[in-house]
Amino acid sequence: MNKALILPLILLFVGVFSSCRNDDGNPAFIEARERSEEAPNSTATIEEYLQTHFYNYEEFDNPSPDFDFKIKFDTISGDNADKIPLSEQVSFKMVNDRVDPDVTYKLYYLSVIEGEGDQPNFPDLTTVTYEGTWLNTEITSVAYTELFDSSVVPVTFDLTAVVNGFQDAMIEFKGATKIISNPDGTVDFEDYGVGAVFIPSGLGYYVTTPNGSSIPIYANLIFSFQLYEINEGDQDNDGILSINEDLNGNMQEEDDDTDSDGLPNFFDADDDNDGRPTSEEIEIDADGNITFPDEDNDGIVDYLDEDS
Repeated sequence: MNKALILPLILLFVGVFSSCRNDDGNPAFIEARERSEEAPNSTATIEEYLQTHFYNYEEFDNPSPDFDFKIKFDTISGDNADKIPLSEQVSFKMVNDRVDPDVTYKLYYLSVIEGEGDQPNFPDLTTVTYEGTWLNTEITSVAYTELFDSSVVPVTFDLTAVVNGFQDAMIEFKGATKIISNPDGTVDFEDYGVGAVFIPSGLGYYVTTPNGSSIPIYANLIFSFQLYEINEGDQDNDGILSINEDLNGNMQEEDDDTDSDGLPNFFDADDDNDGRPTSEEIEIDADGNITFPDEDNDGIVDYLDEDS
């Protein structure tokens, strides 16, 4: 049985541009490389890391009573020369770039424990503990890693507000089967998911890194995590779960914008921009079942119909 504690919400954000300082100390724009050119560089760096590193799989195979079920990575060399490389243990999925949909990435992830509870959808809220490390060859000619963020107590991530690669990996895992509140105020979780994801720069921060962080531009990211709890997302509180506002069914929340006002539906409390909030154009019964009226019988439900 693996256990942990719980705490509140934090978010990570993504972007497409960055700045540095010129010789006078003033901010200067850095024009981003073409994503189609950067994608194979990211893949090569990540695959080299996977071929030359391993994780503490032996501890997971035979956990000690005090084992914390946290993933630890190390180099395959010396006393560890016979370890199984990550490249033989990871899975991958193909993911489109959100900025340039013609660019696709191999997103590698390591499923150490899938978990036995609920599985999150891409716009849900997930409670996790984690470690975030950046990886690239921009500073040295060989892959270099550095820890940039972590939490040993659980925090809740809105999956619509984290880097895309993290979002795309989390939906491959499941949370805990049981949550136990203890008399001292802590919370225990049972049978939760444990894994890691290796994120190419285009699904990470690319050239916009968080203020004050040590992350260089074009850094690939490695997150190891424990997934405990899932809550369904309704980011605009309009009564429609955000998973149901993915109208084109591509599992991306950013590109469904019925009224073309710049706010995607999952974040827009008035999806058709008719002045009536979406929450007033749907009907929810006592059991939480939603009905979508079509008052003018034109085949378009009211909350998506600007002239209803």
